[in-house]
Amino acid sequence: MHIPLWLWYSILTLLAWGVVGLLQKLPTNHVSAESSLIWLIVGFLVIEPFFYPGSAVVHYSRVNLTYAVLSGLLNALGAWALFAALKSGGKASIVAPLTALYPVVVIALVPLILNESVKPLQWVGVACALIAVILLSA
Repeated sequence: MHIPLWLWYSILTLLAWGVVGLLQKLPTNHVSAESSLIWLIVGFLVIEPFFYPGSAVVHYSRVNLTYAVLSGLLNALGAWALFAALKSGGKASIVAPLTALYPVVVIALVPLILNESVKPLQWVGVACALIAVILLSA
């Protein structure tokens, strides 16, 4: 059976972010959300040389670079908000699954921005995910 490369990357993301959900709570027990964000960025900088594409990084259009920078800014804002939620008393078992629902925003926006269709069964999946977070927080 052939497993597509994107699925392997998705599984790696699932595993990495699953462990991150635990690790993000630990520093917020002792340091601020802002300090946690700085150390998150240090982690990015440590791994970046392994993925750096070389000179190709400057050969993209301004529009695509703008999207990438906005993505980075929103990623940093989301990471800070996650750390702040954990620091302010949020339980990792609730905060991590709740924030992991960010794909719901993607699903809502893709028909408008990317002209992709969202099937009714996918909306059922969204509803199940929302119900799961409600049940986890009970």
